[in-house]
Amino acid sequence: MTYSGAVKVGGPADVHELQDLMISKVAVGPMNNNAYLLRCRATDEQLLIDAANDAGTLLTLIGADGIASVVTTHQHGDHWQALAEVVAATGARTYAGRQDAEGIPVATDVLVDDGDTIRVGRVELTARHLVGHTPGSIALVYDDPHGHPHVFTGDCLFPGGVGNTRKDPKAFASLIRDVETKIFGALPDETWVYPGHGNDTSLGAERPHLPEWHARGW
Repeated sequence: MTYSGAVKVGGPADVHELQDLMISKVAVGPMNNNAYLLRCRATDEQLLIDAANDAGTLLTLIGADGIASVVTTHQHGDHWQALAEVVAATGARTYAGRQDAEGIPVATDVLVDDGDTIRVGRVELTARHLVGHTPGSIALVYDDPHGHPHVFTGDCLFPGGVGNTRKDPKAFASLIRDVETKIFGALPDETWVYPGHGNDTSLGAERPHLPEWHARGW
């Protein structure tokens, strides 16, 4: 079946099958958080993005092969409710943005900076530090050598706008600047966007609306 990225809490995962990578998306918890399981097709190594909630659902998705690593996109509590249980069950190595790690109540094994590479098997993800939703939010970019890029944006970019900056003009200015320069400015319209909540989008669908986002200030 064609991947849509539309998932519901309690429903099945939606799987995006790329040539080198499989991406399984599920929704968990009372805030409808998205969690993404990435599996290298060459090695079967797995990485989880945001152990947000409902450890049972996540561990079932992970399966008997386990995960090598789990990346937390930012320090907000709805993105790490299941982290301790998932790490305890799998022994996964933990990654988070350097400036957010202290706000995550599970030890971070690897502090991530802008431009760092995170590997899952033979697949490389590039971290992008985006400041404004939190001080240390990170997005992960997979530049598919067989197609267009894919970016996991946490709560920094959604269909219809950037993440919540709580009516703080400085935080909004920082976040939209980083999103424009590091995401829109660096990646093509075909880039698939996987956000921390809700449906997927593409940079091409969102790019025409950047002036509106600037004008409204959120």
